[in-house]
Amino acid sequence: MAKKTKDANPQTIKNVEQTLTKTEQFLEENYKPLLIGLGVIVALVGIFWLSRIYLSKRNNEAQAQMYQAERYLEMDSLNLALYGDGNYLGFLDIANDYKFTRAGNLARYSAGVCYLHLGQFQDAIDFLDKYSKKDKVLGSLAIGATGDAYVELGDLDKGIEKYIEAADFAGNSFNTPLFLMKAGEIYELNGKFSEALEIYERIQNKYPESTEGASIEKYIARVKLLMK
Repeated sequence: MAKKTKDANPQTIKNVEQTLTKTEQFLEENYKPLLIGLGVIVALVGIFWLSRIYLSKRNNEAQAQMYQAERYLEMDSLNLALYGDGNYLGFLDIANDYKFTRAGNLARYSAGVCYLHLGQFQDAIDFLDKYSKKDKVLGSLAIGATGDAYVELGDLDKGIEKYIEAADFAGNSFNTPLFLMKAGEIYELNGKFSEALEIYERIQNKYPESTEGASIEKYIARVKLLMK
């Protein structure tokens, strides 16, 4: 014969009823705020996805426009690359009209490079500084190009600072020794031989197989002679 289950404890039933009553009371008192909060969350999620779709479309438009500007840059037609040709936008308009897209960000870098080659060094610095440096390789090139602009303007200390920043930002065996070498040569040109030696020895020790590392011994020997 099956064993009878025990009757539920009256106190337990009472506690459950009280809990349900409190929950119902809370929902009644906070119904509107909860509904508004849920609506806000749904709206934010909707805005997020709509923004992504919109920006993706805008980025595709910017990339289509930028193809011709990049061609002009490769051909050294720098003014056409910057300002456009009447049919396609140049880097300046792309950077301004599509500023929140990846292509718009890349256009800022490309505009900075154009200005650097045109000898408009402050403009180059301004655009290269605005470029969002998410990519390690391109980001280090942008920082290094900023260093070039400062050196051309005669601010050697700032140029060295940017070269070392570019080298550290890159963290690879190509760009890092390249920008370290630039910093070392400016130190040497500026008569700061101990600082130049430190940079050259860093290349020798950490990047011996790089292009710069292959010939670094003669730079080290030269700067040691100059220190005597």
